[in-house]
Amino acid sequence: MDYILRTINLSKKFIDNEVVTNVNMNIKKGEIYGFLGPNGAGKTTIMKMIINLVKPSIGEIEIFGEKLNFKAYEILKRIGSIIEYPVFYDKLTGRENLELHCEYMGYYDKSAINRALELVNLSGIDDKPVKNFSLGMKQRLGIARAIITKPEFLILDEPINGLDPIGIKQIRNLLKMLSKEYGITILISSHILSEIEQIADTIGIITNGILIKEVSMESIRTDHTEYVEINTKDFIKASYILENDLKISNFKIVDNTFIRIYDLKLAQKDISKALILKGIEIESINKKKSSLEDYFLKLLNGGNINA
Repeated sequence: MDYILRTINLSKKFIDNEVVTNVNMNIKKGEIYGFLGPNGAGKTTIMKMIINLVKPSIGEIEIFGEKLNFKAYEILKRIGSIIEYPVFYDKLTGRENLELHCEYMGYYDKSAINRALELVNLSGIDDKPVKNFSLGMKQRLGIARAIITKPEFLILDEPINGLDPIGIKQIRNLLKMLSKEYGITILISSHILSEIEQIADTIGIITNGILIKEVSMESIRTDHTEYVEINTKDFIKASYILENDLKISNFKIVDNTFIRIYDLKLAQKDISKALILKGIEIESINKKKSSLEDYFLKLLNGGNINA
């Protein structure tokens, strides 16, 4: 199997604070890898190590089958990235910023600038200095800069920050297109789990600097638990009926409003009928499947997930 990126026991310590510990990531060629974790989990530090902005304390990084070192200029030319907040020359226009980027990257295809601006929906901004851009426009310009040289590996740290729902959808479609049509491998971090769920092939979950899980989205979708969710204000009485009358023990109460039943030996209509006959007022009852957010939160809380 071809890997674009592999890290071997990657660790980073700042003075006495170890922020990344023995991380072994494996990103396959052509896939979108969603990197998930709470703030301060170590995601950005790992991304900085991958593009040589931060040196590992211990461990190795392999990109395109070669070990990364401080002289790896040719390797880095094949990577596009946004790490944290994209920075530009504010008095220059977006086009002028991209022209400068191409120049210091040694990339002289001028038509690529028009194409990149078009892909991120920033055409027609030639006379506007970046200082007058909105946060979302700056984020899109950052993505344009990251993809303009047609990199083989794209690293995006929270790329949809500041975008409205339409902008988020446009970037989602763009990333899918770059992966499928151009074969670009993408490492993306985001706090919006529903977006990662829609585009990622594989997810890596990190907390406290430790990579606790790498799993394919296909595996998660296949193994996601189905459950019946009941929305009722009478959750205490309903719980009693489920446990004592219907002999259902595998359920949990969420936010003192919802009851999630994981034991599906009884049909949904039979559960509903039994509760109504006992005077329980049901606002809704639906069969659902766990989302990536459910999986993520359960894993971070120490739940047992076998995917």
